[in-house]
Amino acid sequence: MTLRLTDLELPDRSAKPRATGVTMVIDTGIPPKYFGDLIGSSADYVDFVKFGWGTSVVSHSLTEKISFLRDAKVDFYFGGTLFEKYILQDRFDQFRQMCIHFGCTHVEVSNGTIDLADDEKSKYVNELSNDFVVISEVGSKNQMKSENMAPNKWINYINDDLSAGASMVTLETRESGHGGICRPNGELRFGLVEEILTSGIDTTSLLFEAPSMELQSYFVRRVGSNVNLGNIAPSDIVGLETIRLGLRSETLHDFEPVGAEGSFTRK
Repeated sequence: MTLRLTDLELPDRSAKPRATGVTMVIDTGIPPKYFGDLIGSSADYVDFVKFGWGTSVVSHSLTEKISFLRDAKVDFYFGGTLFEKYILQDRFDQFRQMCIHFGCTHVEVSNGTIDLADDEKSKYVNELSNDFVVISEVGSKNQMKSENMAPNKWINYINDDLSAGASMVTLETRESGHGGICRPNGELRFGLVEEILTSGIDTTSLLFEAPSMELQSYFVRRVGSNVNLGNIAPSDIVGLETIRLGLRSETLHDFEPVGAEGSFTRK
């Protein structure tokens, strides 16, 4: 358990570098000094920063931000939408070279916007896994397409990417809280999520995008403090950690010691 300035009994949180309980923060182009302050003060709680969309192309402070992340021992990768733009223009080799140029150890592979078959996406996962740690994404940003994709398809695509060499598979939810595993009104598709969670897929290989406090609280209550969560706003880093530890009203009653010291249960 990480040392904290409290005598409260709190659930264990995996320590960095961790393979479970991962927090992925999305940078949508915030100013570099603000970015540096947030990362510097909260690095213990951040595992990855994703430079969302194609902001890395238009940002004048990308190199500075990457330097902040290296100093803080936080990994980073470029958003899957940028990968898709390169694929759309048939520039896969240039995408790989760009990632090498910036010293990426991780890459994201997705097909949430372009017309790229899932088996083709898995081939890119396999090829990139020779040089990078690959985080793939399943689910479409197109609301109708996502709604019409049956749970067994989600499960098959997740398994295909894991078999192809992905270290983790992201379940799509747009930064607005819509699309993918969420309905147009932002409500979670509970049945879909439940089928995925009970399919036999190891939850440590899943990264649930949860940009809202409601989604974060749900996944922490359902899966546990060490659930992998992504698309977290930089301003929500510390708030999410309080949700994970049962220090916020949404999870206050969910993590309390029961029986032997250090044994916790979710009520």
